[in-house]
Amino acid sequence: MVVFFAAAGFAAGAAGRCLLGRVRRGIRAPGWCCEIAVALLWAMAAAGALLTGLPWWWMPVPLVTGWFAVLLAVCDLLVRRLPDFLTLPAYPVAAALVGLMACQQPARALPALVGALLFAGAYLLVRVVLPGSLGAGDVKLAGSLGLVTGAVSFAAVLGTMLAAAVLTLLVARQRNRSVPHGPLMLAPAWVSTAFPALVGGWP
Repeated sequence: MVVFFAAAGFAAGAAGRCLLGRVRRGIRAPGWCCEIAVALLWAMAAAGALLTGLPWWWMPVPLVTGWFAVLLAVCDLLVRRLPDFLTLPAYPVAAALVGLMACQQPARALPALVGALLFAGAYLLVRVVLPGSLGAGDVKLAGSLGLVTGAVSFAAVLGTMLAAAVLTLLVARQRNRSVPHGPLMLAPAWVSTAFPALVGGWP
């Protein structure tokens, strides 16, 4: 199962790298970086599901979140922006994932919605009060991350926000300059969805 998901992730990463290169103002990602990164995340998600007994209906969440996370992180690291062609479609995709999950666990739908409002609202507030601290792309991404982490638990939403802030401060202090915030909010969000037991989710 782990090998299957790694192979599928490699193919999905290849498709993602082609997508980055074909859009307007295309982004040329280094060879194999998307393929290897998505394959690794999907293999880890599969291994985590096997070890912790995650239900099958939850698996699309860490897989799709991981795919978006890799592409967005590559964009932010290479060109210092989170493009609309990824951040905006992430909303209907995240909503569809939460809807699939809600068919099995209806009680999770409301926390997911509250998580989206909390995450997006907090980032929008920071953007308004301190415009230079967050980019517009970070704010646009926050709502979709709030949806998927809120479906795990409120602790996942708060933990992702806190981890993103702390990691950004630590990395910026070590490098003595500003750093892309996107990858540092995507990483803890993906961990929350792939290993929900770490943040108060199931099983």
